[in-house]
Amino acid sequence: MEDIKLYRKRIIPEECVCLKDDIILYRDHEIIITRWNTLRPKKTLHHGYSCYFLERGFKISKFYDHDGQLISWYCDIISHTYDADTETYIFTDLLADVIVYPDGFVRVVDLDELADALRDGLITSEELQTALRHLDKLLSLIYKGAFPRLQKYIDDFENSEASSSSPAQQ
Repeated sequence: MEDIKLYRKRIIPEECVCLKDDIILYRDHEIIITRWNTLRPKKTLHHGYSCYFLERGFKISKFYDHDGQLISWYCDIISHTYDADTETYIFTDLLADVIVYPDGFVRVVDLDELADALRDGLITSEELQTALRHLDKLLSLIYKGAFPRLQKYIDDFENSEASSSSPAQQ
């Protein structure tokens, strides 16, 4: 899977960054699971795992601090393109995000940026509709109590990595 390239495209601020250091743990036609360290050092956020749900239009990430303590689950609303010839995915951040804290508190953020992006012509009305539909889908899963099923994708890989590197396994 070394030939696969992942890019994160942001609308605000406008940028497209190659996620060259992300380690792809799994990929099929529905999901991609990665392990990563932050691109730019942050005060608390240090590393994590992400699961891109390609057709559902969101990415679920598990954020850890420098001490390995869970900060939150961070959910980006995304769209993506895939170029099979170059094995390249470009994930566009559609601005709306959902944060799920360890105590279960849920916070929706950056809807103001979504509105500003439409106002300023940075996204189309179709992209706005896509973002809102994907956000609605994700929130429906969270409110129905189905979020643990999404978390399980990451947890399973994280647990298998931990068990394969434990001293008892070596």
